[in-house]
Amino acid sequence: MLILAFSMAFASVNLNTASASELQSLKGIGVKSAQNIILYRGKHKFKRIDEIKNIKGIGDKKFESIKSELSI
Repeated sequence: MLILAFSMAFASVNLNTASASELQSLKGIGVKSAQNIILYRGKHKFKRIDEIKNIKGIGDKKFESIKSELSI
């Protein structure tokens, strides 16, 4: 059980496949931002993690605080 908790603590959130609840596990990402990420990726597959800044409400500061938890 401890190993599972440890691996989840360092798991990255894939912007192209994460569920809304997985996206909301990121600091500062709420219901609306998670929905906007899912809508965005329906039209534009993420090629780089910094593309998350194309989502309304996610700027440089929020990106810097979560970038280590993101993957594509």
